[in-house]
Amino acid sequence: MAKKKFYVVWKGLDPGVYDNWEECKRQVEGQKGARYKSFESPEEAREAWAKGAPAYPGRRKASVKKTDGAIGKPILNSLAVDAACSGNPGDMEYRGVYAANGQELFHVGPMKKGTNNVGEFLAIVHGLAFLKKNTSDLPLYSDSRNAILWVRNKKCKTKLERLPENEPIFDLIERAEHWLQSNTYTTPILKWETEAWGEIPADFGRK
Repeated sequence: MAKKKFYVVWKGLDPGVYDNWEECKRQVEGQKGARYKSFESPEEAREAWAKGAPAYPGRRKASVKKTDGAIGKPILNSLAVDAACSGNPGDMEYRGVYAANGQELFHVGPMKKGTNNVGEFLAIVHGLAFLKKNTSDLPLYSDSRNAILWVRNKKCKTKLERLPENEPIFDLIERAEHWLQSNTYTTPILKWETEAWGEIPADFGRK
């Protein structure tokens, strides 16, 4: 029996970590500039996903046209989410906007004693729930690799200390994890390429 492999798709229809070739193939077949690679264990695959594509050039199918590393342009008909936090921990908030015109679709916070990573995680899950509730097929953009990975693993891997001041944040985390575990979704979660495209449209502009 062939040894089971795990796959990372950095660029494709729905980037992420997959545990079978058929699912990986669906994400990259016919996708311009698709980038992906196989790994021997789920741990290696998750580590590679977290590090990002530059560390793992990946391989390309012959049918996929090479683009010399070009990222292309973002899909403006999409939902973009982002978080902001003044301090670490500090006052944390997050929001989602329609990328084409910057219209704010939801906004939560500020909430005390949070972190940016937690906010990014909550923003993605809120966005997924928002799109599902509205039966929307828009893709979702986040500029946080960590948060995207946490969402795919259905677990917020924060080291944030739970305190009375941030109990509302932990309540949201538990609700978000429960939503991920009890719901399915077809929304593509895409990485916003800040270096190529500038700040994500949902950015709070406080850098």
